[in-house]
Amino acid sequence: MYVRTLTGGLAAALVMSLPLTAGPAVAAPPDAAEAPLAARVLTYDAGGSAEFRSAVDRGAAIWNESVDTVELRPAAAGQRANIRVLADNGWPRALPTTLGNGTVYIGRQAVDQGYDTIRISAHELGHILGLPDRKPGPCSSLMSGSSAGTACTNPYPNAAEKAEVEDNFDAGLVGRSPTARTEVIVD
Repeated sequence: MYVRTLTGGLAAALVMSLPLTAGPAVAAPPDAAEAPLAARVLTYDAGGSAEFRSAVDRGAAIWNESVDTVELRPAAAGQRANIRVLADNGWPRALPTTLGNGTVYIGRQAVDQGYDTIRISAHELGHILGLPDRKPGPCSSLMSGSSAGTACTNPYPNAAEKAEVEDNFDAGLVGRSPTARTEVIVD
């Protein structure tokens, strides 16, 4: 026992004196696993979304509240946006080009039938974030889209949808396309 204590004490003394003889002490770099990762910022241009502008902004805010790995922000004047949002008279749809990039159409046809504009916006932005339709599905699933019916106004992604977006934008997948081809998703 005495030998262990002496050896441990000697080792501790050497470790403590090493910085004094080896030059100035330097702080250890923070553990990469503990350092918070910055969200990937995606910009959107809702200038062509007409009467749906506030619904698009709310849909983006819902995603910002729901996930940490990506943040949707309005594009600054003159800035090229990752996501273009347009209003038209057809059915809502998304045309992703690569993960986090593409065009969303907020179609008046679905709105005229009674579907909620904020749910439509959040759903279509979900496609740009790499989520597929999950039809048929319950109202609790944002990506169930129109199959949840016009009474469904839930604009929030469920836990599985949030986790999938988090995985899509995790460091290893940022910038990769969710598919090898351009995909048109019509809801």
